[in-house]
Amino acid sequence: MNNTQAPQSFKIFRSFSRFSLWGVLLICSLCFLRCKKEMAATTSSSAKLTFSTNLVFFDTVFVTQGSSVRIFTVHNNNSEAVVVSSIRVAGTSASFFNINVDGTPGPVVNNVKIPAKDSIYIFATVTVNPNNQNNPLVIQDSLVFTTNGNIQSVKLQAFGLNAYFFVPNKFPKYGPAYHLLSSSGDSNVWTTNSAGKPYVVFGYLLVPPGMTLNIQSGVNVYLHDSAVILVDSGATLQVAGTSAKPVNFQGDRLEPAYKTIPGQWNGILLGPGSINNTISWAVLQNGITGIQADTVYNNNPTLKIDHTIVKSMSYYGLLGEGATIVADDCVFADCQYSSVALYIGGNYQFYQCTFADYWGVDNSYGQRSTPLLYLNNYYKSATNQTIERAIKASFGNCIIYGALNEEIKFDSLYTTGDPMNYYFENCLIKTQSSFPANHCNDSIYKNQDPLFTNPSIDDYNVANPGPAIGRGNATISTTYTIDLDGTQRPQQQATLGAYER
Repeated sequence: MNNTQAPQSFKIFRSFSRFSLWGVLLICSLCFLRCKKEMAATTSSSAKLTFSTNLVFFDTVFVTQGSSVRIFTVHNNNSEAVVVSSIRVAGTSASFFNINVDGTPGPVVNNVKIPAKDSIYIFATVTVNPNNQNNPLVIQDSLVFTTNGNIQSVKLQAFGLNAYFFVPNKFPKYGPAYHLLSSSGDSNVWTTNSAGKPYVVFGYLLVPPGMTLNIQSGVNVYLHDSAVILVDSGATLQVAGTSAKPVNFQGDRLEPAYKTIPGQWNGILLGPGSINNTISWAVLQNGITGIQADTVYNNNPTLKIDHTIVKSMSYYGLLGEGATIVADDCVFADCQYSSVALYIGGNYQFYQCTFADYWGVDNSYGQRSTPLLYLNNYYKSATNQTIERAIKASFGNCIIYGALNEEIKFDSLYTTGDPMNYYFENCLIKTQSSFPANHCNDSIYKNQDPLFTNPSIDDYNVANPGPAIGRGNATISTTYTIDLDGTQRPQQQATLGAYER
């Protein structure tokens, strides 16, 4: 064989090698171009991120200083990569929260590329000393994402103080927004123990049929945005404060600036058929509707309430809807629509109560156009038919006074019989109405300023001398002997309203 002549097999191998080399180069080039295309980042403002959650909630209840970690994902559902120019905790270094973005610590992480149809993990942490009384009750912040000029955010929320927390859980009958109060998992007796921890409600706290929620003296109940205490049919709420230690219900923002801002939580809802509810020596403030008492069944009283202040609500202080309510020595004050609204009939009795409303006088939250006391005896059906429901309402030794010229509204569409069964006895009332003789006694004092001490700070004591002094009906004052300050009333010539002078 000629040494200069290569074997046929070698020729084939050499040809195959040349082909393989070009093939590999071609494949690598295609892969490079494809990868380059995949990793090219869009600059379009329409390219937005999506998140596995809009709220990162740290629901661990801390008993000592500690930290907790939550993980969520950020998705890029676009066909091209995106560059998130900034991921930052809004409160930055002053925040209780911090982040780690795929191994890079925060509180600020810049220029994070997310490939097309891909996602990244974010580890959010919080470090809290829950025994530090200077902390907010609920710590809130947000994680801000900036992408091609778009600003998106995820809320961060944690508990800041040591407390008993009631957060929503999934319950088939009611849904995930509810926390079902359970005798096996929760205490249905709320009391101030040696720890003195408050109670904090998120979402709907539901008292189920057959259960009684007992809230004892000195307890502080804080309710988060839109939170509700809902007492179901056949269930009972008993609030048992004292003069020295009332029960307090308010929003969970404890900063001084939020103290009087209304609308911070929803309210207490005594549902249709709830029974034997009592509220004694309590303060409810800065919600939407303080107490809503719904339809009574089987002649069981819906609510007995005494020595209680309901104020600064963005809708109603007390809303009765076909309910049975007995109230004494209460203040209902400064609500945007009516301090007390009695709708679609019912049976109501108020003794030694002060109804006062100066909402909007300082223009802080807009003006009020609805009288502070509203009585209604009908409702409209789904087919717009007028359904009459009788109302009976009695007021004795009360003050009904506010900033409007007319502070009582009788809303009736009755076509037969007495349109309103109401009676005023020894009351000071701001009204332009004339009451028929069978609706009042001879001791009605119209449009006389009761000379409240200082309505701007919710002080509804009255001046002495003044038009409310000594005008009380003795039968009423000897029945309701202790005023809202815990003062003994005289048997004769008691002061009108909730406070004795």
